[in-house]
Order: sequence, then structure tokens, then C-alpha cells
Amino acid sequence: MELGSKISATGHYLPEQIITNDDLSKIMDTSDEWISKRTGIRSRHISKDENTSDLSSKAALRILQNGNITADQLDFIIVATMTPDALSPSTACLVQEKIGAVNAFCFDINAACTGFVYALSTGLHMMQSGLYQYGMIIGAETMSKVVNWEDRSTAVLFGDGAGGVLLERTEDDCFVAEALHSDGGRHMALVANTMKVENPYGDSSQEDQAFLTMDGRAIFDFAIRSVPSIIREVMEKGNLSEGDLKKILAHQANVRLLEAISKKVKMPFSLFATNIAETGNTSAASIPILLDQLVQTKEIQLGTKDKVLMTGFGGGLTWGAIVVSLN
Repeated sequence: MELGSKISATGHYLPEQIITNDDLSKIMDTSDEWISKRTGIRSRHISKDENTSDLSSKAALRILQNGNITADQLDFIIVATMTPDALSPSTACLVQEKIGAVNAFCFDINAACTGFVYALSTGLHMMQSGLYQYGMIIGAETMSKVVNWEDRSTAVLFGDGAGGVLLERTEDDCFVAEALHSDGGRHMALVANTMKVENPYGDSSQEDQAFLTMDGRAIFDFAIRSVPSIIREVMEKGNLSEGDLKKILAHQANVRLLEAISKKVKMPFSLFATNIAETGNTSAASIPILLDQLVQTKEIQLGTKDKVLMTGFGGGLTWGAIVVSLN
């Protein structure tokens, strides 16, 4: 008997507060035209007081409701995030407490904007062991707490939110193919919240770095080379053609970048789903938020066996792609 799982439910949560480009123009030297022309972003959701575990938990409750199960049925919770509430405990453990998932084991994964792809891969392969009935994979970020709001080159890009999926054990596995990569040699292209070594016995010249810093050109150049390559790689691994895919869910970093990726892989841009205009870049949360929105609007439907390709890219540097069948 083949062991595997399916995505049996999705869900997401966005903070109520919406900050438009015009709102940003009141606190920094920018404009709606400047931001939207370069990125495709027009607004983003920004938390007032909800931390990453709060966003995650509210998304998790929606996933449970959509999956028609209770929290105590979950065997594990994985949260992908680069903006945890704390270094310890994990955000996933905080989610466990908030939703009452008393029987789940929990841990976080940090692969920045590729985090949900890494976490989904981990969860799917754990389900293939046959040891678990239900697992929850969440991507969640409170990017507003790590950006420098005086730096328009980064602050205008990011938003807050959370999304995720429920994995349920089945004999007909939804996993089709994956490709995961990292390049730590280029880690300085995107760095957030570093902490120096400081103790009574040390002599460190390092400095704390409170905010996210990003080499925009380096990240763009990395993505325009790596993402088309990994899309082709995972398509080849799955023996897939363009016609086999219902949608491509790429990390929502910049709509101009997605348009360029579409041209490089010679696939129509209509195949690439987008929501960046309303959400901005939500890092590890962007793919699962987009997935649930497409499920809600019935642009994709669970139980159809349609195939979707998800691909993320970001700090680390990390990049990855995974194809699943919506069994």
C-alpha cells in the first residue's frame, strides 16, 4: 500500500489594517506611482499588535474549520517564518497553545521567502512515513517589525499575514516532484536582525543589526536566474509539460519580476497567479495566502487532481519548487 497525503483544506489570515501607497507617502519620500510602477504593489496589510503566532493561529483556526477537524486531531504543526515571536519558544509551539492542539509536536523552519515550500516538502515526506493522520503547514510573517520604516527601498515592499494547509493521510499521494536549493555564499544579499556575540568572556567586534537589509539588485538578479531554472528542473523531474499545470504559485516579491520569469520559462503570465497588489511581499506567507485565495474563488479546487507548482526564493539564499496534485 502506498502511503502519502493530500491537501484537504487551506486557510489564511490578514490583519485588518490596510496601508496604501498613498498612506506611505505621508511618512516617507515615495508615491503610489513610484511603488506600483516598480513593484505592482498598491497596498499591504500591517499588524497593529498581532505577532506572528497570532496571525498563524487565526489562519490555523480557519484551516481547521475548512478541514472539518478539531485541533486535538493534529499530529504536527510546522510554521515557516523568518519573523518569529521569539528565538524560543518556536512560533509553532505558541500556535499549539493558542488553538489547543494538545497532541501535536511542533517546530519552525526558517528559509525566508522559500520557507513554505521547504516546510510543505518536510510535511509531505513526514506523511509518507504512515505515522501521522493530520499535519498542518503554516507560512507566517510579521515583516513590519523587521523593516526600517525610514528606508523606502525596503519598507514599501513588505506586508504581514499567514496562510497554510492541512495535510491528511491518504493512499493516493499528492506529491509529484520537488527541487530545493541553498547558497549560503550569497547570504549577505538579505539579512535581518543579527545579534552579536556578547558575553563576559568574549571580545567581539560584531554589531547588532536591528532591521532587514536587502541588496535589491542582487536579489533580482538571483531570482531571474534561479527561478526559471528551478521551474524547469521540477517540471523535468515530474515529467510535466505546461499543459499539465493548473497554476504556478510563485513567491509574491515583485510583479515585474514574475512577468520576467514568465517570459524566461516561455509560459503565459496568465498561468502565474498574483495577489501582490493587495498584500505586498509577505515572505513565507505569500504562497499559502495566495493558494487559499484561489481555493476560495474556485480558480483552483481541491479534489480535482489539478496540479499546481509552488516556487519560492529569498534569504539564505534559498530557492525551491514543489508540484502537488490537488487530490
